[in-house]
Amino acid sequence: MSIVKTAIIQIKVSADKLANRQKIGEKIKEAASSGAQLVVLPELHDSLYFCQTEDVNNFDLAEPIPGPATDFYGQLAEELHVVLVTSLFEKRAPGLYHNTAVVFDTDGSMAGKYRKMHIPDDPAYYEKFYFTPGDMGFEPIQTSIGKLGVLVCWDQWYPEAARLMALRGAELLIYPTAIGYESTDPDDEKNRQREAWITIQRGHAIANGLPVIAVNRTGYEADPSKVTNGIEFWGNSFVAGPQGEFVTQASNSEEEIKLIDIDKQRTEDVRRIWPYFRDRRIEAYSAIVKRYDD
Repeated sequence: MSIVKTAIIQIKVSADKLANRQKIGEKIKEAASSGAQLVVLPELHDSLYFCQTEDVNNFDLAEPIPGPATDFYGQLAEELHVVLVTSLFEKRAPGLYHNTAVVFDTDGSMAGKYRKMHIPDDPAYYEKFYFTPGDMGFEPIQTSIGKLGVLVCWDQWYPEAARLMALRGAELLIYPTAIGYESTDPDDEKNRQREAWITIQRGHAIANGLPVIAVNRTGYEADPSKVTNGIEFWGNSFVAGPQGEFVTQASNSEEEIKLIDIDKQRTEDVRRIWPYFRDRRIEAYSAIVKRYDD
């Protein structure tokens, strides 16, 4: 299967987890009715981005895997015969939680999961309070449409993560995301942040000769603590080809479903003319595993 008809779903969410889930289900159905084989959702799509504050009550949003969320999305994947990339708040054990992407195959089974490895801790992004870093490594998930290199949000800033997924045979790099502006930043700083986010991921596409799928949420979400002015998620979900070229891009503020054909054969074609993997000097890279080479 060379051509994969792909849908990216950029959404706004509310405080009602079940209502969000039903809304997302309708959008997945809409994408499938248009022929989508692969559907990708944003990060932590079932709830507001609760990491703006450190509140132990937010752990109540987490669910075990398998659990109600995986039952819901697995049934949808089977009913619609799509490969579905979801992003869930996983309760692994009492006091042990992860930010986990779960991929469902067309028969509704869980093809695999990935626990977010890089966990930020910044104003309005207090994820270290909630999430234990992933312990599953950078392993692509085999599905009926190919090997998916699924990473999550903050992972997208790290070329090592993308490279390791590519070296393990990923055919697509996929980033469910929740990122936006702090409203007090000036416009030029907002633009720099957004363009850096886009550029780094297009760079991963180029460096690895792989398509990149980045799916962000959009809309404003208030800070419950009122310490900040909340987050305006900047949307701009996009798909880039293996030379970093834009294949499609969503707006900054609207809910959208974007459908696009991704041609996996282009990876072979591009890597023949830009043979980065051939020319890597792996014997000279040992310092990469150090925190800092003093």
